[in-house]
Parts: sequence; C-alpha cells; structure tokens
Amino acid sequence: MQQVTTQGRQGKMPMDCTLCKAPSRAGLLMGGGGASGDSAAGASQLAAATTTGGADFDSGKMVFIKGGSFQMGSDQFADAQPIHKVTVSSFYMDTHEVTNDQFAKFVAATHYITVAERPLNPKDYPNVPADKLVPGSGVFSPPAHPVPLNNPMAWWQYVPGADWRHPTGPNSSIQGKGHYPVVQVCYEDCLAYAKWAGKRLPTEAEWEYAARAGKHFENYYWGKDLHPGGKYMANNFQGHFPDHNTKEDGYIMLAPIEQYPVSAYGLYDMEGNAWEWCSDFYRPDYYGSSPTLNPQGPKDSYDPEQPSLVQRVQRGGSFLCSDEYCIRYKAGSRGKGEPSSASNNLGFRLVRSGK
Repeated sequence: MQQVTTQGRQGKMPMDCTLCKAPSRAGLLMGGGGASGDSAAGASQLAAATTTGGADFDSGKMVFIKGGSFQMGSDQFADAQPIHKVTVSSFYMDTHEVTNDQFAKFVAATHYITVAERPLNPKDYPNVPADKLVPGSGVFSPPAHPVPLNNPMAWWQYVPGADWRHPTGPNSSIQGKGHYPVVQVCYEDCLAYAKWAGKRLPTEAEWEYAARAGKHFENYYWGKDLHPGGKYMANNFQGHFPDHNTKEDGYIMLAPIEQYPVSAYGLYDMEGNAWEWCSDFYRPDYYGSSPTLNPQGPKDSYDPEQPSLVQRVQRGGSFLCSDEYCIRYKAGSRGKGEPSSASNNLGFRLVRSGK
C-alpha cells in the first residue's frame, strides 16, 4: 500500500498507522512484525462462549443517525481511494465507546471469557516456543529513551496477564475507571457483547458517515483545523513519540469517555482515544468495487502487505496518533487489525438498525 509521507524528525516518515497500532498477537509472541501471524490464531469460540442477554441490555446511550449520502474515502490514503458516493440507511449509534462498566455487566451476566484471557492453542502458533504461550495481549510500552521509528517492537510488547480487567498487565487495574473505554477486546469479544446487547458492530460506511457528522469535505468532524483556537478536540499524542508524551491534551494514554467536544451528531471520541472495530473485512482495493447502497465490506480479506493475515477494519485512531507519523484518526482514513489480536488502545462502539 502506498504511504503518504511527511517531513519528520528523521527525514521522510510514513504517515500511517503502523507505528501506533500493535502488531498481531502471533507477531508479538514471536518478537517480530504483524505479517508473521497465523490467520487461524484464536479460532472462534463465539457460539460456545456467548449467552444472549434477553432484556438485560447494556443501557448505553444511543443517538439516531438519519441516513443519507456522502462522499466516502480520502485522497490522502491509497486504500481510501477512489472517493465514491455511498448511501447509508438510518441507524442508532452508541454516543461513546463501550465502557469498562458496561463490559463488566456483560461478563457478570454471561460469564464470558475474552480471547486475551483464554489458554493459547499451540496449533495456532506453530513457531512460538511453548513457554511463551500464556494468556495475554499487546501493550504499548514507551521506551525510556528515543528510538528509531522503523521497529514498532521497540514500544509494543506481548504482556502475559494483560486483558480487559488489566489493560497494561497483571499489576494494572480498571478499578475506579468504569467510565473509561474497555480495551484489550478482539473482534470476537465485540461480537459476543453485541449479541448480548441486541446490537451489532457498525459497517465501515456507517462508521465514516457518523464520524463525518455532516462535514463531508473537512479534515475533522469539527472543521479544517486540528486544534482550532489552540483547543484540543481529541485525545492523541503530543511530544516525542514513542518515549515522551507531553500530555498537552490532558492525558498520557486512554481518557475517560466524554472528555472532548461532542460532534454535531452527538458522538464522542470518533477521532482519537481508542481504535474501534468495524464489521467489515479489510481489503485495500475494496473501494474500487464497493456498492453504493449500504456496503457491507468485501467477502474476504486480503492485504498484499500482510498476505498471511485475515484482517478486519478498525477506525478512528487512538491516543497514540500524531500528525508527525500517523493521520489515521481522520474520518476518511482506514485502519486494520487481525481479529484475534487486541491491545490497550483498541475498543469498540455499537449500532442498531433503525428508521
């Protein structure tokens, strides 16, 4: 995939999400890049692990998004081209990312065990030593000193014991953070929660339509400028990545929900804070053949950059994004991730069809 570049502190640096997104679980376990993962990793246990919640829904606030047409995509990214007209039907969307409190209610009702908490099957990771096959997940671990930006393994680690209750490892906790977005959830975990809550993951088209909030030709849902009047509108990275975050937006890592200005559609954190899963498979060439009415994504996944991985779309960027190296938090941009992999900057929000 072609990369947009900018003049960074070390010359030309890719403005892409490679630096601020964790490699696949298999890649982290082997200490290498995401492309080395086995697409069979974390085979689905959804049918066995999920219990529907009946009327015991998550009580999350939703807003009505009236359907309409918009120009989907961006000329800043090769995988977001061509820009094309898309029409989506009306739907309801969570005003914020699913929180720790909401997810805890689901787990208490269903006894669900997330993928990060489950034992690893050696058959899914044939190249990983047996002693490394322990439950855990990807964690952003800032180095103590500046490092070259050509090796994400310098700031991403597979941490045993990292899961949604312990986002950065067994010594961390979500106690007192019930209003923070739940993270360390993979695609399967989101489907399980959605089934219980009577909702679903948004399509990529629904997500972008909602994120643009009617400003279909602006850089951000609030307008053209990243920091209008010097005001921080989203949680992203300031300072010297990855070793020093200056916290100018108020947070070093994840922020609680509803800390930044709401969009015209009544949505929070559609840019920054935590990446969000969408329902679509990821293909970088999909926009060339996408339907114009309610596109559901391609039938399968293929990325020539990572041909061994099945990938799903992720949107919105996270607290690690910065204009210095990643502009994938813009509404028209696309992210991607291996479905059985999670990290401490990856969450989700849900939608429900409606007129």
